Amino acid sequence: MPNGRQQVPVIIDCDTGVDDALALLFAVRHPGIDLRAVTCVAGNTDVDGVVRNTLTVLERAGAADVPVARGAERPLIEAPRSARHVHGHDGMGDLALPAPRRTPVDADAVTLLRREILASPRPVTLVPTAPLTNIALLLRTHPEVTRNIERIVFMGGAAGAGNATPVAEFNVWHDPEAAAITLTAGVPITMYGLDVFTRVVVPGDDVRRLRASDEPGARLAGDLLAHRPAHPDSRPDDPGEDSGGLGDAGALCAVADPEGLTTHRLPVEVSLAPGPARGQTIVDRRPRVGESELHEGTREQTLVDVGLDVDVQRYVKLYLTTVEHLTP
Repeated sequence: MPNGRQQVPVIIDCDTGVDDALALLFAVRHPGIDLRAVTCVAGNTDVDGVVRNTLTVLERAGAADVPVARGAERPLIEAPRSARHVHGHDGMGDLALPAPRRTPVDADAVTLLRREILASPRPVTLVPTAPLTNIALLLRTHPEVTRNIERIVFMGGAAGAGNATPVAEFNVWHDPEAAAITLTAGVPITMYGLDVFTRVVVPGDDVRRLRASDEPGARLAGDLLAHRPAHPDSRPDDPGEDSGGLGDAGALCAVADPEGLTTHRLPVEVSLAPGPARGQTIVDRRPRVGESELHEGTREQTLVDVGLDVDVQRYVKLYLTTVEHLTP
């Protein structure tokens, strides 16, 4: 439990998604996290598929009472662009999971976010593992919520190479304007980007053990990890290559155990101009200002706690211990 004290009130905004599902399983079962709500946004698949997947995962995890709301079905400006080639046609690795038995709450995502944030007795940690469309709409529509947000820990961005483009990570690239709004809202932000996202990998022996579990949540985690091979060219059906990346779930590990993530507070801005750099998170790691600032002046930039290193074994152990041995 963070600091060995009270639970951290958490709201997840997701586009479930194989690794979003891994994150939900962890959040439900970690004793230091109080998962107050989940909101859904288009990203890995369409928003209705995201809602269906989210409800199914929560039921499998034994947390069917967590409120879930449908959010934005497209980015603020761009057309929606899914990642089904990564997550399968249904967004969940085409595992043929049963349809959920319940429906989302009778409120949109922004309404549920506002309600749960303001109702929380302690400041909430928002964990978006998806394009930031819902979060930007919330912050623009109800800026008063910032007084009860402790921090935003988002999976997105990259200080180095991207994946959607050579320099842009998918979640930020999918809705760059939403990311720019979120980063400039005046809330403390941790960026759990590709620089650490790809490094936390569960070994194949552990994946196989999870898949053989009699407990539905642990077994689902194993099946999802098997669909997320650690190496892009690996095949899930290859017994020698079935280690799996935690992906988004690492951002929840960073909430539960922040000491496992090494961050540096650095200026970050989002490239919004058309062209190959659109959606890039420009992370300024220079030790001093350069000629641009000397000749043109210093622009106002947002300081973000950027994840640049991670204790891989610590987070793998944390994830496995939580998903296998704890119940909600």
